[in-house]
Amino acid sequence: MSVTQLPGDPPQASPTAAPARRPTPLAALLARLHFYAGIMVAPFLLVAALTGLAYTINPQLDQALYGDQLTVAAVGDRSKPLAEQVTAARAAHPDGTLASVLPGAGEQTTRVVFSRPDLGDKQHTVYVDPYTGEVRGQLTTWSDATPATTWLDDLHRNLHLGDLGRHYSEIAASWLWILVLSGTILWWRRRGATRARSRHLLVPDLSVRKGVRRTRGWHATTGVWLAVGLLFLSATGLTWSRYAGDNFSAALGALNAGRPPLSTVLDGAPPATGGEHQHGGPDTATEADPATYDRALAIARDAGLAGPVEITPAEAPGTAWTVAQTDNTWPVARDRVAVDPATGTVTARSDFADWPLLAQLSDLGIQAHMGVLFGPVNQLLLAALALGLLCVITWGYRMWWQRRPTRADRRLPLGAPPARGGVRGLPWWALLLGVPVTVAAGWALPWFGVTLLGFLVVDVILGAVARRRAGAVAPTSPGG
Repeated sequence: MSVTQLPGDPPQASPTAAPARRPTPLAALLARLHFYAGIMVAPFLLVAALTGLAYTINPQLDQALYGDQLTVAAVGDRSKPLAEQVTAARAAHPDGTLASVLPGAGEQTTRVVFSRPDLGDKQHTVYVDPYTGEVRGQLTTWSDATPATTWLDDLHRNLHLGDLGRHYSEIAASWLWILVLSGTILWWRRRGATRARSRHLLVPDLSVRKGVRRTRGWHATTGVWLAVGLLFLSATGLTWSRYAGDNFSAALGALNAGRPPLSTVLDGAPPATGGEHQHGGPDTATEADPATYDRALAIARDAGLAGPVEITPAEAPGTAWTVAQTDNTWPVARDRVAVDPATGTVTARSDFADWPLLAQLSDLGIQAHMGVLFGPVNQLLLAALALGLLCVITWGYRMWWQRRPTRADRRLPLGAPPARGGVRGLPWWALLLGVPVTVAAGWALPWFGVTLLGFLVVDVILGAVARRRAGAVAPTSPGG
């Protein structure tokens, strides 16, 4: 029985083995694409895996660093009114505009969030013991994330380089699915020809003691085991990337499949008492009456919003307050209501169950990508994916080194890429289908399109240089 010989593989040593069949043009193209993408994009994936691995421990890190602020020393029998807690927070932090309140429950403290112009898109959060009204501490936060979580998130998303740094993570996510699919196809083609070898799709051939074949076995089988998880990370990571994420949001909007807006307009109703919410600065004289938070919370509870919630005051006169569930653990609670504290009524509602399916899947995917959807189990799965990806990358580079020529007359420091010519060998119908699909993918994922074009330019240049060298050597070679 024959074994598929991909371009660049060492010759089979067994004298009884049948001649290896020549790879199809598609296999040759995938092998070359997988090689170049792996070599050039793997550094981005390596950084993404390392920073993602660090991010998986952020809940434990938060508890270790900020446990005194995030949790109470002793759980009481009854929480104090939000009015008292908000008043205590304002006394501890007289600057800024009160932006929202997240009532504490169980061991969790109440978070009173203030916006300040000098913090930009960040906020200042005061943590209050809901049972005693004591202020437990204050932190600069970003979307309710602690400084440590914010630091790890920025490291993973942009390496603390701002917009410039976001390109690295988008490149990694844009190519990860290509690497996974092409690698899986190549390994299936190699191992899936017979039933006897198909089991090695998931189990490396341990009979090979060393060399590139053993390394490739671990590289490929580990990649197959991780394939579904890596494809998930690629897709969910792209949904909030800079350019591909904008295209994804635009597509959801065009399909009317995005997160439904919640109307806060009070049609003809008088503004809620004390509901003015100024964004200009620390003008506490126009701030909402702290007792209004208790009324808004009571209305939302009566409307069925259980669990942790965030209460946001009205943005302007004549608009409603909003109360939104914030439980991101499965089964998630993401319902929202607009309430008028003056009349005690719910003026609008948006339930997670009524969201379009794509909006639901996008929201759930992001929470799973961040490691919060399934709690510690989610963290462990992400850590396993990150560690597995690090191993796959390491084995990939090791194969590149192991496949280098070692003969004295043609010694090279690294292995040669698979042979070119796969595109020229494709049938016309494959080109007719593949070119538009590739262009569409490049438009939807701009960094994929730009880097793919760069690969093609580099490949053409290398091919031209190789042909020129061959032409210069040919006249002086024996029998030329």
